[in-house]
Amino acid sequence: MRHILSLKCVLCGAEYTPDEVLYVCPKHGDEGILDVLYDYDLIGQTLSKESLAANHDYSIWRYAPLLPVAEDSPRPPLQVGWTPLYHARRLGESLGLPNLCLKDDGRNPTASFKDRASAVGVVKALELGYETVTCASTGNAASSLAGLAASVGLKSVIFVPQRAPQAKVAQLLIFGARVIMIKGTYDQAFDLCLEAAREYPWYSRNTAYNPYLSEGKKTAALELCEQLGWEAPDRIFVSVGDGCIIGGLWKGLKDLLALGFIDRMPQLVGVQAEGSAPLVRAWEKGTEEIVPMVPETLADSISVGQPRDRVKALRAARETGGKYVSVDDEEILEAMRLLGREAAVFAEPAGAAGFAGLRKLASLGQIDPEERIVVLVTGNGLKDVDSAIRATGQPELIEPTMSALRRLT
Repeated sequence: MRHILSLKCVLCGAEYTPDEVLYVCPKHGDEGILDVLYDYDLIGQTLSKESLAANHDYSIWRYAPLLPVAEDSPRPPLQVGWTPLYHARRLGESLGLPNLCLKDDGRNPTASFKDRASAVGVVKALELGYETVTCASTGNAASSLAGLAASVGLKSVIFVPQRAPQAKVAQLLIFGARVIMIKGTYDQAFDLCLEAAREYPWYSRNTAYNPYLSEGKKTAALELCEQLGWEAPDRIFVSVGDGCIIGGLWKGLKDLLALGFIDRMPQLVGVQAEGSAPLVRAWEKGTEEIVPMVPETLADSISVGQPRDRVKALRAARETGGKYVSVDDEEILEAMRLLGREAAVFAEPAGAAGFAGLRKLASLGQIDPEERIVVLVTGNGLKDVDSAIRATGQPELIEPTMSALRRLT
């Protein structure tokens, strides 16, 4: 892979070739997350706005020269990426924001953003000769990996906390994953998964550990800028748990700037649930050190007490002039209702959190009405039906008679 220059540690700046390390910088243990550095001059010889305009592969693989995979590596058959970007006029007008767009990543094959990372992960596993892949997850990364692994014939072993939503667990089982349910938190499941990958011949898909997974996540930034005609938005709002998605978006935007595809960097706004907001606290204190917490929120996909990709996540907001904001569970439920009723986008709680953060900042007068804003919806509401019912209430039950209907109306 001549287009990869090196893998660079985000903590100390040490650089390695892909052959030297598999996951993290050996100087820092599990926290030495590596960033993939590319030869943009070489990539620019084959990737251009014109080549993309002529490319009819509407998936993440249209950006293959910017991904850490060999040119001849087989791709999963599922179509991952190129999710719709909607101009949400009615929803935006209700906030006084006429230039609001929603990118609905619940339209990916397993109904979440995490398919982007898993697609790259299974290709890397095949390149390296693994037969089994593993990850820890509150649900979406797990079901995503299980589905993408099944599509290419890999086995998957998944670690999930006991409180993971049943719909997500059902996906795992349907895709044939071996599901290890932990009597504890996501953070405990993550630690156990890392130990297991060291003992067994399993390839770790954990994004805040495997340097290549974030490269799959960055494709959302590549897509949305292309979908906007290479006019970068002013701000991008996204929910944040481990911090991997916002870090991936930042990487994709840096790629586009380096290649000259966009001429400015959007502000990245990370949104966390109040009951799981260690990155918000670190951002407010101006530090990259995290004080772990026991998370408590209905938004299971961002219920993380110790964000593993904290460094990139915090720098993504700080170095783009963005910020972090927290929202409570009631604000998340209201965001779910509004997304559905005003834009017909069905979001799970974590998927709606980004919009909840936008609503909060708009109510505080911190959004210019002329800004072009993209909210990334990271997961479909069918992932967590219980929360959807909590947001909307139960249907009205009547006898099958007109008199009963008249009493309602």
